[in-house]
Amino acid sequence: MDADVTLAEFEVLERASSEEVDVELINGRIYVVPAPDGQHDAYAVRIGVQIQSHHPNLHLFHERGLKIPAYREGRARVDGAVATLDYLEDQPSWADPAGVVMVVEITSGRDRDADVDRFEKRDAYAQASIPTYLLVDRHRAEVTVYWEPADGKYLHTATAQFGAPLTLPAPLDFDLDTSKFRR
Repeated sequence: MDADVTLAEFEVLERASSEEVDVELINGRIYVVPAPDGQHDAYAVRIGVQIQSHHPNLHLFHERGLKIPAYREGRARVDGAVATLDYLEDQPSWADPAGVVMVVEITSGRDRDADVDRFEKRDAYAQASIPTYLLVDRHRAEVTVYWEPADGKYLHTATAQFGAPLTLPAPLDFDLDTSKFRR
């Protein structure tokens, strides 16, 4: 059952949730998803290592809380937020996304949760003007990058199957190696 909740109600639920689930507030709806498994974490590490090798000043902050636009009272714990250390170290637990270069989401083990990453989060990140959104879709065995948000939508998209490189747009501007990604 979906129901609109306030930010205060969400924060109470988020504090009370177990370590085995993640709780997010998107478009006034609460989503409870399984905590990441080992494969999920391995994707995040592989992406983070590649970003660091091409851009030593950028870091992938795993499981980072971000605010989406205030009028939506949204909170999302993203699988990865790419930003400089200087930017994120001074942010509260729910950071302003203004200094984030890219958000990374990796679908969970449940296919029904993947649509949240594919559609709702994609649109929320575009509305928050996050320049780039990278989606690792374990159910479809593909990686998709969305970039250049305008009017709440991303203008460009590119997809590669697991095993093929995916060119990330500027300012990242490198080919993401997905040869070790698997279903």
